[in-house]
Amino acid sequence: MTSFEQPDFSIRGQRALVTGAARGIGHDLALALALAGADVLAGVRRESDGDELAAATAGGRDAGTITPFVLDVTDVSATRAAIDAEVAARGAVQILVNNAGLGFNHDAVDVGEDDWDAMMDVNLKGLFFVTQAVARHMLAAEYGRVVNLSSQAGLVGIRRHAVYSASKGGVNLLTKVLALEWANRGVTVNAVAPTYIYTPGTAERLDQPEIAADILARIPAERFGTTTDVAAAMLYFASPSAGLVTGTILPVDGGWTAQ
Repeated sequence: MTSFEQPDFSIRGQRALVTGAARGIGHDLALALALAGADVLAGVRRESDGDELAAATAGGRDAGTITPFVLDVTDVSATRAAIDAEVAARGAVQILVNNAGLGFNHDAVDVGEDDWDAMMDVNLKGLFFVTQAVARHMLAAEYGRVVNLSSQAGLVGIRRHAVYSASKGGVNLLTKVLALEWANRGVTVNAVAPTYIYTPGTAERLDQPEIAADILARIPAERFGTTTDVAAAMLYFASPSAGLVTGTILPVDGGWTAQ
């Protein structure tokens, strides 16, 4: 008789919240969760921003639902109130995906205080307080999966990314600290750290031959990432079978950070 149990990667019927879900990576992460059977709150700035997502899985066999959830991660008190009200009305959230983020580049000597504050308010402060609000309910239920969207720029230096790298480096260490605090309470905290991901928002830049050649020369896999690559890592961390995995920063970078 073996004690082996088949890994369980199913998230069907669980409730998830994805911040920054209106477009790009966040849009597709919300879609991936719903197609895997989760009922997803798609964090958007305006409810109309989530209309297309809400319809994306309608009528899909075995798919979960996607509901627009108005959330401005820079407004801490409003975020806390919205999450508490949602949980009180419809039940706990088992999966949190912190995707909301800003990503503009500057030479370090040109960074202004407003540039610094804008990026930190979303990428680090906003992420922390959303996580705090959701995790209070996860800890009460003794189950939860927190997945943070970091970046390879939080693991290695990249020119003109001083503020962005600082914010994502902060996300990585915050991931580890929260993982340590909650490891014995049923809540895991991990991060996915992608390379350059090809999306409608990045296409204009990545389609420029000179820029593309420079970036691809640093990716051993010799291709840009896709939102599917990111979703695959996220879905693993979100699953029941990742229960012993916490405090991990997983590069999805084609080998960039291995060099």
